[in-house]
Formats: sequence, structure tokens, C-alpha cells
Amino acid sequence: MATVTREGLGLLASVRDLDEVALVLAAGVPLIDLKEPARGALGAVAPDLIRDAVTLVAGRALVSATIGDTPTNTDELQNRVRAIGDCGVDFVKVGLLADATLPSALAAMAPLSDRYRLVAVLLADRARPTRQTLQEIADAGFAGAMLDTEDKARGSLPQIIPPQELTAFVRAARERGLLTGLAGSLRLADIPSLTPLGVDYLGFRGGLCDGGRVSALNAEKVRKAMAALAAPRARTA
Repeated sequence: MATVTREGLGLLASVRDLDEVALVLAAGVPLIDLKEPARGALGAVAPDLIRDAVTLVAGRALVSATIGDTPTNTDELQNRVRAIGDCGVDFVKVGLLADATLPSALAAMAPLSDRYRLVAVLLADRARPTRQTLQEIADAGFAGAMLDTEDKARGSLPQIIPPQELTAFVRAARERGLLTGLAGSLRLADIPSLTPLGVDYLGFRGGLCDGGRVSALNAEKVRKAMAALAAPRARTA
């Protein structure tokens, strides 16, 4: 796994195949996220593809991958985390809800946090996380927490969650030593309003495509996102 440091606001680009891995790698994207958008907000790709992607990236960027829809069975949850983590990714993303299912899920994953860098993906349009939610995630040994949305048709994350709540989430997560991310149908136009929040990564998929999140990435949009995040206002966030 690569060394993870906080170097200002970075782009997380979700990719579905090796061609897209090569595209975002050439653009200098710092965090490449393997996900199959046709399978939902947290659709998983095959472990063989993840291993091939890790080999292609060869440490030139960080790599994350999702385990898919989070199972309620704790044994299956642990098996999926191991299956993805053992592919050599830097982060294993696990979808979580800030509800009654959270304690058992965290208890199942806490023993794995020494071996894998776990990132909690909190689906904010289903249940809003609290400071206590983030404390429990940090106590379970997670490396990061990310706000995302499940229903992409509802609009972008800033249209669903007020700016003060996004600010509070980022601040509370960072106070607990967690890397932070914001995602959820983000558009390039959202970047200026999100850069001052102090978040580590902004996650994009549909905003980098021409025909929605299930279509192919557009190289020019990836370059525009990178340029926007490198602007002076982003570096001073």
C-alpha cells in the first residue's frame, strides 16, 4: 500500500475498467476508485480487475475499491472486506448507514482495521451521520469517512445536504483523525463551493462523463476537474 498523507484537496475519480484507470492515471488523479456504476451507488468490480488495476497503477496513485452492497451477515461482510483488501488496494470502501445496523457492522470490521485501511461510505440521503457516528467509526479503527448518496436522481450532495452540515461533517471527522471525502452526483460547478470546507477528497463519476455515470469517462472533464482543484482557492482550503 502507498503512504497516505494530507496534501490538500484531491480528486477521487471512480472508474470501471482498465481503460478508465489509464485515462485518470495519465491526468494525474491522486485517488483512483474502482466501482461499477451500473450496479448502484456502491457497485463492486471483480477482484481480478482490481488486482490488474493495482498492477497498472504501480504506486503512482492511491487506489480504492468498494465491497459492493454491505451484507447484514457479519461473516460475509468480513469475507468481502478481506477479498477486496487482499487485492492490494490502499483503501477498502464499505457502505454504512447511521442507524441501528451500524454497531454490529463496526464490530465485525474493527478486527480487520489493523490489516486494511477501511473507509466508511455514509449514504447521507438515507440517514444523516452525527458526531457520535463518526466517533464510533474512528473507534473501530477506520482510516476515513465519506459522505455519498444512494439515489443519484435526487441531485448532487450539496443540493441535498446544507453547507453547514457538510462543514460540520468534515470538521468532526478530521477532529477524530479520519480522512474525509464528499461525493454524490457532484458536478464540476460544485467544486468552488466545496473547496473551502477542508475536505481531503471530492469524489466524481457522473460529473466526469458525457451521458451520466454509466457512460464512459470524458478525458477533458477529468482534466478540468484536476485544474479546478489545483486552483489557488483549493490549495488554501
